[in-house]
Amino acid sequence: MRVLVADKFEKSGLEGLAAAGCEVSYQPTAKDAALAIAVHQFQPEALVVRSAKVSEAALAAGSLKLVVRAGAGYNTIDVAAASRRGIYVSNCPGKNSVAVAELAFGLILALDRRIADNVAALRQGQWNKGEYSKARGVFGRTLGLIGLGQIGREMLPRAKAFGLRVAAWSRSLTPEQAEEWGIEHKASPAEVAAASDIVSVHVALNAHTRGLLGAAFFDAMKPGSCFINTARAEVIDQDALKRAIEGRGIRAALDVFANEPAGGAGEFTDEIAKLVYGTHHIGASTDQAQEAIAAETVRIVRTFKETGKVPNVVNLAKQTPATCALIVRHLDRPGVLASVLDLISGARINVQEMENIVFEGAEAAVARIHLETEPGAAVLEQIGASNPDILEASLIKF
Repeated sequence: MRVLVADKFEKSGLEGLAAAGCEVSYQPTAKDAALAIAVHQFQPEALVVRSAKVSEAALAAGSLKLVVRAGAGYNTIDVAAASRRGIYVSNCPGKNSVAVAELAFGLILALDRRIADNVAALRQGQWNKGEYSKARGVFGRTLGLIGLGQIGREMLPRAKAFGLRVAAWSRSLTPEQAEEWGIEHKASPAEVAAASDIVSVHVALNAHTRGLLGAAFFDAMKPGSCFINTARAEVIDQDALKRAIEGRGIRAALDVFANEPAGGAGEFTDEIAKLVYGTHHIGASTDQAQEAIAAETVRIVRTFKETGKVPNVVNLAKQTPATCALIVRHLDRPGVLASVLDLISGARINVQEMENIVFEGAEAAVARIHLETEPGAAVLEQIGASNPDILEASLIKF
């Protein structure tokens, strides 16, 4: 299997791919148009990326079967275009959770104690203990969490260690789960904002979360409270945050920005950087996290190469148009399913999903064929009589 790695990648990951029997082309600077050219020239079956944007042009440039995002978020990949072309998209969820949580807490403490300002003043030859002694402290305050996925949950033990109460909102969080975790359940992000001294964002970017935190959210925050975003820039209204900083004294620390340079280095002119504590989208960038992500990437590619299955695939249909399932119990013989599928095709019925499960001893099997439309009684009878190795054909309506 040919694998194109189009971003900087751990040596252990490259070695792991080679050990799995892959022919690896390592092109860490292949970005934008250059990525499409690299796909066209190398003709990989699998593409591994970190920050590189994967456009429809890149997906169409060769014979790709799999794109692996060596990280959690996959908003830099044109997933819709991949789905149209039957290309799997997979990611490595949870492997950077600890790293991102560590950075989030580093930013919380840095805001409270104004660590960056302290450093800047000392480097400019200034000593101002009176000014920088003004800190609120975090013990006993309330940390609000927006999102309780794997990163959000990593925040909980760290909050406890610092003596913080936690109020949280997540689409999946129930009051019962919140009680079990010893945190306060909130019905909306705005309720979290109103109850918290510090708010930290940990949601994935998708259709539900894009622009999730706007003017109403920032208006609900307590004046002078802290806001941390180590998730994705697109989940917040950056202009609304800017107004909250300037008008209500909100203190913010961001690891993600709306106008980040495309590559790992470049000019950065986003005005909000002058108003916040900022880091360079480094949430997942620890040696521990990158080694774990590399190992997971190798596992995904190896599994696909050896079984055809894709761990962590993100673009399979959650629900198909299937209205029924045709259940065919049959002897495990050649041609049985071919005769069934011929009749289904002849009836102009579209197959949505199918699987064939073989019983111990490989004498008999059961095929489950999900159909878009229900076959009539005559077709069902024809299927049952189409091959002497068919034991029974029945229908389950959805």
